[in-house]
Amino acid sequence: MDSLDIKILSRLLNNCRESDRHIGKELKISGGAVRARIQKMEKLGIIEKFSIKIEPPVLSYGVLYFVVTGQNMEEILEQVSLIGEPFFVVPCVGGITVCSIVVKDNLEKKIELAKKIMRNVRVLSIFEAENPGYSLNLTKTDLMIVEELLVNPRQKIESIAKSTNLSTKTVTRCLEKLQENEGVQFTLVYDPTKIKGFIPYVILTWIDGDLKETLIEMDEKFIESYMQTPFISKNQIVLFLYSHDIFKMDEITQKVRNVKNVKTADLFIPKKISFMQRWLEKTIEESKKSPTLHLSYQTN
Repeated sequence: MDSLDIKILSRLLNNCRESDRHIGKELKISGGAVRARIQKMEKLGIIEKFSIKIEPPVLSYGVLYFVVTGQNMEEILEQVSLIGEPFFVVPCVGGITVCSIVVKDNLEKKIELAKKIMRNVRVLSIFEAENPGYSLNLTKTDLMIVEELLVNPRQKIESIAKSTNLSTKTVTRCLEKLQENEGVQFTLVYDPTKIKGFIPYVILTWIDGDLKETLIEMDEKFIESYMQTPFISKNQIVLFLYSHDIFKMDEITQKVRNVKNVKTADLFIPKKISFMQRWLEKTIEESKKSPTLHLSYQTN
């Protein structure tokens, strides 16, 4: 991979519905060249699939995050499934796995339950994602379109309209609603181990102070190394970055630790990234049975 490949991958991670032509315009290459590079990354297995990622709070669910020792994904999934629906699992270099689950209520009780039933792994940290105030007034029509996007989030408006028997105007309006919501992301799943020449990594920071102020300073200092838009949760900022070598990674991590309000900063290098959609598919199926047209979900 070269710098153009990683920039294209980064653009798609943040919005996989962005057209090849628009990406090419931003990077000063043709849309055809962008498409060829995307196809190359798909063939190499770097890009595994395109995906729509909906944050559980959009649908009034809570999220618990776990940092545990151990890398047996099947075993970890089996254990966390006793508490809630898996959201993602990321085994990292060094024997650490970061994962999260979707839960409906009683989050504090679920945390205590997790501590008791997590076997054969050492739980280093469990924390609840702060409710960020996402809201999305879904309709049954929206759900039909979301189902189509789960199959292929990059498909064109005309294709979605044909599959759902809806007008292109209706599909366009729904897509605009989804893209305007911070809890919905058109992204992709990639294999970090197949990226040659660059190392994707994550810095998990704990903040003691103003989150927005801290994020602004981080943007100013590290945006050139961003692979994805940072994620904010409760008193944390999660930075998704890439580097050419481990020494640069260590240098950036040290600089992050020196940012105002940063209490701690931990470095993780993912080996595999798995997003689970079962919780979303089940929610869509249950919601479609509602007798009302508008299916309002709102977090307080």
